[in-house]
Amino acid sequence: MAALPELLWRQAGILPSRVALQGPDSAFSYAQMMQAANALADQLKRSGVRRAGLCGDNSVAWVLADLACLLAGVVCVPMPVFFSHSQTSHLIERAGLDCLLSVEAITGAEHLGHGIWIRHLPVSAAGARMPRETAKITFTSGSTGTPKGVCLSVEQMTATTLALKERLGGVELEQHLCILPMATLLENIAGIYLPLLMGGTVNIAPLQSLGMTGSSGLDPGRLVQGINQSEPHSLILVPELAMALVTAVEQGQLDSRSFRFLAVGGGRVSSGLLARGHAAGLPLYEGYGLSECCSVVALNVPGAEHEGTAGEPLCHVEVRVDDRRHILIRGNTHLGYLGEEPDDHEWLDTGDLGAVDTAGFLSVNGRAKNLLITSFGRNISPEWLESELIQALGAHQAVVFGDGDPNPSALVVIRDGRSPEQLRGALATLNGGLPDYARLEAVYIRRQLLTRAQGHLTANGRPVRHQLQADLPRLLAGALPVFMNLSVDQSTFSTQPGDTDMAFFDRLQSETAQARAHVTGAPVVEAIREGRFDIKGYTWFLTQAYHHVKHTVPLMMACGGQLPERLEFVRKALVEYIEEEYGHHEWILNDLEACGEDKGAIRHGNPDSSIELMVAYLYDRIQRGNPAAFFGMVQVLEGTSIELATPLGEAIQKQLGLPDEAFSYLYSHGALDQEHFEFFRKLMNEITDADDQRAIIEAARMVYRLYGDMLHSIPLPANRKEQRHEAA
Repeated sequence: MAALPELLWRQAGILPSRVALQGPDSAFSYAQMMQAANALADQLKRSGVRRAGLCGDNSVAWVLADLACLLAGVVCVPMPVFFSHSQTSHLIERAGLDCLLSVEAITGAEHLGHGIWIRHLPVSAAGARMPRETAKITFTSGSTGTPKGVCLSVEQMTATTLALKERLGGVELEQHLCILPMATLLENIAGIYLPLLMGGTVNIAPLQSLGMTGSSGLDPGRLVQGINQSEPHSLILVPELAMALVTAVEQGQLDSRSFRFLAVGGGRVSSGLLARGHAAGLPLYEGYGLSECCSVVALNVPGAEHEGTAGEPLCHVEVRVDDRRHILIRGNTHLGYLGEEPDDHEWLDTGDLGAVDTAGFLSVNGRAKNLLITSFGRNISPEWLESELIQALGAHQAVVFGDGDPNPSALVVIRDGRSPEQLRGALATLNGGLPDYARLEAVYIRRQLLTRAQGHLTANGRPVRHQLQADLPRLLAGALPVFMNLSVDQSTFSTQPGDTDMAFFDRLQSETAQARAHVTGAPVVEAIREGRFDIKGYTWFLTQAYHHVKHTVPLMMACGGQLPERLEFVRKALVEYIEEEYGHHEWILNDLEACGEDKGAIRHGNPDSSIELMVAYLYDRIQRGNPAAFFGMVQVLEGTSIELATPLGEAIQKQLGLPDEAFSYLYSHGALDQEHFEFFRKLMNEITDADDQRAIIEAARMVYRLYGDMLHSIPLPANRKEQRHEAA
């Protein structure tokens, strides 16, 4: 079998003048492409390069550098643009790179021509051991976030490309647009090598011009605009991109007439999403693959497709499913992992769960290690439910959890402002169509995206489940819950006031969800995330915090003195609270002093009217109403701290350049209140009297209103330009 270099030279001989690479400002015919790549390959050989890291945005230069490595026999290590500094350093050291090839000018680099720079790296250790036939190392980021190098040969990349060419033999793909990073093996193989071997044109644009940032940032409007301008025949999509295109077609924003084949992979795809796409006229076809098998393993194509599956395996591999439902693959499997001994097993255990039907089509049902096992012993793949939730709700992200519970629950990210009430119908419909053991017991609505910076996503955008599980108390405390009553009707949600079969803490969360939105939706939250915050706003917030925190212990003492004997267990809990909270108002004064403020002036000053009213309301409820109302304030302040204190504190410190001494209140309360909130949850579930429960709920609603008014009143600069001017 001829290998990729020879096949590409053949194409240049057959189609010398046809456009192979089309960029925003330049184009290369097949002959020009191979001549440029060959000239670059000669320079690499003369420089003695053996292992090169290839870095930079999608560009014609990136493809030329990749092909040059292929022609020169240089091990090419594509470096994802979204890798962190530590991941990049790990990659360079682990692979023992001689140099970096960059499509942008970098410090200490020499220009090789055609928009490619080379920077030789200091001589160091030889790097980790790799198999002799290695031509490319693709680094994947697993659930730990530490990149792992998969070693592939020219023969393996050739085999996958030719197998794809055979499978797509009946589809004319003359124009392909790369919208995934080229460092992604799937786009590298199926978005560059495959179109070139099919005689097509690879259209290339900077990812940002297509609305893509990092590993999972997306501006759908810019993506649609870029696709409309390019009019490609084919695209490679991940599920989120497929969702964006389906929605755009349904809304009449995307011109889909040029499309002939849209491949969807990289994660489980909802059958409902595919059905919507087909109804809208999009030629969506699901596939399956993994880096260890040199990308694509199975693929649906026109005339050979089966709904609900990832297609038939390609001709160069064999696939079977064992008695544990693990997908096993034999044939075109990788040479090994960088620095590890080769696996001598004949069949590669992918760790994915699946099935092969009687017609030979493969279905993929999630990762074996992610299985949830309910308390009734039923196995549930979270990826399956997550894809259904994203489709049903139009959510950005979804994470299903609940191992060991009777039924699973989910955290979903909804950023368009829809309330739990507005989502209830779609959730009820989804739940009604699920098997009883998989029906969702609770769904928590979150407004902020889960990010890689927080440790919640891998570099390719998949959930880091162990970290999400560890952070669940904080994540759920700041979310808007929708609960359901599975004991009555498996498809009916119940969040009515007074629901007796719901734990009181859950009722408290549910019945204050609308009021909580006044806090989480305060302009200051978005302003901090946008970098539009200044020292004036921070010190104003701390001043208000001082004037309510100084009343926390007196309020607890007043509450304890008014509690009836039947709530003696609550009085005991207050003793613990008082010991924990005593003196925290002095921390805030110290923070203010570190910001350059006068502690004495603030101590004897007056708060904003919203804080004055909040404190007065709580004293009044304790003295003239039900003293249990005090815990409505605890619900608000500690829950808000868990969700916002630490992440916003870090953002503020980075923007304002203040010392750690100015953040003792925010940083301590982010971690401290997480412990308090779990204690508070258990305490609330012990309160069974209806009047006590009603008093706590009413107080929480009022405090959300007044505390939210304070947050809405924080002074903000009009824009970043004004902020920089004031700082100067």
